Amino acid sequence: MTQSTPPFLDHDRPPVPDLVVPRGVTPFHLEGKPVRGRLVRLGPLADALLTRHANPDAVTRLLGEALALTAGLAAALKFRGSFSLQAKGDGPISMLLADCTDTGELRGHVRIEPEKLAMYGKNPSARALLGRGYLAFTCDQGQDMERYQGIVAIEGVDLTEMTASYFASSEQLRTHLRLACAKTDEGWRAAAFIMERVATEGGLGAELDAMDGEDAWTTAVALASTLKDEELLDDALPPERLLHRLFHQEGLMVAPSRALAYGCRCSRSRLVTVLEGFPTADLDHMAEEGTITMTCEFCNFDFKFNRESIDRAAGHA
Repeated sequence: MTQSTPPFLDHDRPPVPDLVVPRGVTPFHLEGKPVRGRLVRLGPLADALLTRHANPDAVTRLLGEALALTAGLAAALKFRGSFSLQAKGDGPISMLLADCTDTGELRGHVRIEPEKLAMYGKNPSARALLGRGYLAFTCDQGQDMERYQGIVAIEGVDLTEMTASYFASSEQLRTHLRLACAKTDEGWRAAAFIMERVATEGGLGAELDAMDGEDAWTTAVALASTLKDEELLDDALPPERLLHRLFHQEGLMVAPSRALAYGCRCSRSRLVTVLEGFPTADLDHMAEEGTITMTCEFCNFDFKFNRESIDRAAGHA
């Protein structure tokens, strides 16, 4: 069947959710104290992202945590482009990727080796799923800008411990982190709580300031440690109310929330550009009964292209 629109002009997106969570990331700080943080609540966006693939619950849970973490880390940066968390290891999950743009478009996927996964039972840990390998945190601002990347070996039982190891070794930033992802009555939900100790200001009372700052950080961590997964994942509990529960006596200041959205950026025109880079023999091999099928790893949608139309788009005879 011949397309009515040439592939290189066809910008159609697949039928994926047009979903925005207006209050996805809520930044906060404690006035006069070296403490800042972000509360990430994906809400229904988590279910929309995580159910595109029929992965086992343990895999889905890890990807949900990675998505919430990535959104929270991206929100702390000033950049134009995308920020990603990538994990590569020798476990059942050979690769995990979570990606968030500067405008809050979120996406993610995993690659699984089913034979390995079957060896670990129903509820393997994140470490078992990933095995030995590395985590890479990457800020990509396009071809004309320098790309920042931090890499650390996978250490720890869960993604929280793995990320803490990254901050301790690469960023030298004291961080308190809690991640949660679970299947609820409303579907999958994922959340993250990220809190950082920022530098105290110097001056005449620098030594006293440092002591007071350390006390303030210790208190904030103790309060944040009372958080429960049920609170993090509760859509009915507004972010301000949750933060107020924790820090109402600590000079809590809440900043405007940032929206998160379903962020797969695939389209027919993007994929045609990819296909045009293949030799003719490879295109012929990919075609089945005159049709080439390409599947987006993020949204799991099959794009079908007429083999002859690819030649026309590339200007082949």
